[in-house]
Amino acid sequence: MVKRFVEYMQFERNMSPKTVKDYEADLNDFMAFFTSLDSHLTWEDIDQDIVRGWMESMMDRGNSASSVCRRLSALRALYRFGMKRGLVTKNPAHLIKAPKKAKPLPQFVRETDMDRLIDNEEMWDTTYKSILARTIIIMIYETGVRRSELIGLNDTDIDFNQRTIKVTGKRNKQRIIPFGEELHETLLKYMQERDAKSSRQTEAFFTNEKGQRISESLLATLVKNSLGKVTTMKKRSPHVLRHTYATALLNNGAGLESVKKLLGHESLSTTEIYTHTTFEQLKRVYKQAHPRA
Repeated sequence: MVKRFVEYMQFERNMSPKTVKDYEADLNDFMAFFTSLDSHLTWEDIDQDIVRGWMESMMDRGNSASSVCRRLSALRALYRFGMKRGLVTKNPAHLIKAPKKAKPLPQFVRETDMDRLIDNEEMWDTTYKSILARTIIIMIYETGVRRSELIGLNDTDIDFNQRTIKVTGKRNKQRIIPFGEELHETLLKYMQERDAKSSRQTEAFFTNEKGQRISESLLATLVKNSLGKVTTMKKRSPHVLRHTYATALLNNGAGLESVKKLLGHESLSTTEIYTHTTFEQLKRVYKQAHPRA
């Protein structure tokens, strides 16, 4: 049943390879758990007690509430799929309550720190790796693209005349993101360095020193090391930069609906969770709205 479900997500739902891989790993983890209890158990035999036992075992192994919730969600989706296709008659995970997830405060880099990182030439050198890192920092900060979207960018996705980027987001949905003069110049300079210093082996826009499409690990390392020049934040990831982009838009007057479209969110509720009201916003609203301010 897992194999058929994975194929369904991959070919009918057009989910990203990473999402499909994560779901498959989560479901294989559950299968390993219940077969360890009784090797003769089938998907139809599973009941709520077994699902709860799996959740408890995950918590005992040190999994976070967020991880347990994600895996439970994968199991529910599998059983919904199985019931629709007559593979099972019930969904034992349907009424199981997931553990409550702690909601950490969203993290972002301050605008002054981003300005210092981008504008201070002493932060960078003339090596290809440094030029690549700076271009990536500016790209995410000025467009808010996801990690997978940035890695998947090709030369043909960037329209320098219209100053727009076409990105392919979750479930292969495409959207157009505008960009400004600074990023325009930065991208052109990067392309000159890229084409002069590396023999390209791909149509990818961002390539490593060997001319290959950059990997997730290289992207994460470049962003982490770059942000480390201006902040001591523990989490210094591409996602933090995407969040910083959203925060900058909100701080400078962008509406939530516009931010939703730029980020590629399907629902406004996602944007409301992802973004946040900063103290600067609160001060501005207070000064504008309170009669005694």
